[in-house]
Amino acid sequence: MHEAPETAGQVSDAVRGNWVDQVAPEWSRPYLRLSRADRPIGTWLLLLPCWWGALLAAASLDRFGWHEAWVMAGCAVGAFLMRGAGCTWNDITDRKIDAAVARTASRPIPSGQVSVRNAAIWMGGQTLLAFGILLTFNETAIALGVGSLILVCIYPFAKRFTWWPQVFLGLAFNWGALLAWAAATGSLSAGPVLLYLAGIAWTLFYDTIYAHQDKEDDALIGVKSTARLFAERTPFWLGVFMAAAVALMAMAIILALAPQANVLALALALGGPWAFGWHLAWQMRRLDIDDAGICLRLFRSNRDAGLIPALFLALALLA
Repeated sequence: MHEAPETAGQVSDAVRGNWVDQVAPEWSRPYLRLSRADRPIGTWLLLLPCWWGALLAAASLDRFGWHEAWVMAGCAVGAFLMRGAGCTWNDITDRKIDAAVARTASRPIPSGQVSVRNAAIWMGGQTLLAFGILLTFNETAIALGVGSLILVCIYPFAKRFTWWPQVFLGLAFNWGALLAWAAATGSLSAGPVLLYLAGIAWTLFYDTIYAHQDKEDDALIGVKSTARLFAERTPFWLGVFMAAAVALMAMAIILALAPQANVLALALALGGPWAFGWHLAWQMRRLDIDDAGICLRLFRSNRDAGLIPALFLALALLA
């Protein structure tokens, strides 16, 4: 039986009915799948710390004009492109591992849809487009953007030498909190650094949940992860990461907004980490580390978790 054109080559964990499989030109689908365009959660998880940084900076400056709007829009396009480039690099380096794991064997490179050479060209094109957007920001933001490439390059290898590859993912995925703040203000301070650390704790939370999907295959092929390291103690560690993310985010907001002496704005902004923490607690109550379907659904729910602080920071701007 032949596969329907819209599902031929579909990756196993893609969102069903996604736009790549439904409406994208057929020739482009393997490349868009390589960029995870059929699985948008990663773009959201890369973008949301950028929006946290941009909105916290705008609230600290008590302004939101065209410049701040462009920072947020530029980060959105840049997150899509750099997530695509990073995933392409990850799939190039992990092609042999992906071929040995049931969930990832259908990805474009191990399944033979895209050659390594063409994947490298695709990665370069996405990176160049993202660099063009970066050049519209100030010098501090540009330097931070270029510096993030080191983390992007290291991450795929982390699971080969450490039980904590999620830390390296957190370092890379939350860099936008620093970059967006710098793009909005021209400098860095303690506030965005604490926000960055909060994002890293959040990544440890959601990516540990995600890694539980592959723990059996990972054990067979020797790939390390916090899911394998924590095992049955995962709920305890998720509680640690949740508490750290909430506390660090709250401290970042206080440091950034307290000098304004706008009590209403500060109170509204602090509602963000409070509600964010409740969402993470809800995830923990629903979690079954032995049910891959639940792990995937909870992982994807972190888009909503990350939007919560952004919404409260936007409300603080109106105060």
